Amino acid sequence: MRSKAGRPCFEAIRRRYLPMAACLAAALTVCACHTTPGGSDDASASAPTLRIATYNIRHGRGTDDILDLDRTARAIATLDADIVALQEVDEKVGRSGGVDEAATLGRTLGMHHAFGSFMDYDGGRYGLAILSRWPIESATTWRLPTGNEPRVALAIEVDPPGIGPCTIVDVHFDWVKDDGFRFAQAEAVAERLSMLDRPWILLGDFNDSPGTRTRRLLGGLGIEGRGPEGGSATWPATAPTVDIDTIIAGPGETWHAFEKRIDPEETASDHRPVVADLPTPRRP
Repeated sequence: MRSKAGRPCFEAIRRRYLPMAACLAAALTVCACHTTPGGSDDASASAPTLRIATYNIRHGRGTDDILDLDRTARAIATLDADIVALQEVDEKVGRSGGVDEAATLGRTLGMHHAFGSFMDYDGGRYGLAILSRWPIESATTWRLPTGNEPRVALAIEVDPPGIGPCTIVDVHFDWVKDDGFRFAQAEAVAERLSMLDRPWILLGDFNDSPGTRTRRLLGGLGIEGRGPEGGSATWPATAPTVDIDTIIAGPGETWHAFEKRIDPEETASDHRPVVADLPTPRRP
């Protein structure tokens, strides 16, 4: 389907956010990344943290069924995250106006980007993307067992100042009620994670709730962010009842416990973003 909205215009948001991105880049050369909140007497007050987020952007189509990638970019900018994993991303697909969404969001927000394709679709490709404030040293796709659609995990290597080398893995698992495909995909990801020789962060749209075998398997490999008291539901965005988007950091002995929050954005996509500030990992 070709969107009636056509090709989005990004000039206004680019003018607004690129100066902000330049300022952030300058600040990062001094403080590297976010710092842990706390008083001046707290030894951890100035410890760097990594702010990471996951957001299923529904190729820029909001809950009002309007395609508006400008609005998507504004929602991402509000998160002020160092790394953002995105799901349901189009690359030159007809339904989203033929836009390379990962590249466009990267330029608009002044961030590096990587894209991982699930499959060819409507004249382009459909898949995952990751945005990063720091250069992406490498990006690879891990082909996962095919479910109702082909699936990959997108893995990037980054070296955030004050945090150190990390692997960021973005996933979007199968969605149907029968979890057979979804669990097979989770097992494939778990096997690849076990082979990594550096701290990793796994995040994305798991399409499964806490307590299911998919979430137990992957959550057991590391530390999953603690949700807020009001719950961690992210879908549907207008009145969330289902907890399917999450952040897990591993291996478990490497990372400190952390909390995740659900951003209140309810219009730019049918999912709400999830954000977490991860403390500096323990390293040998």
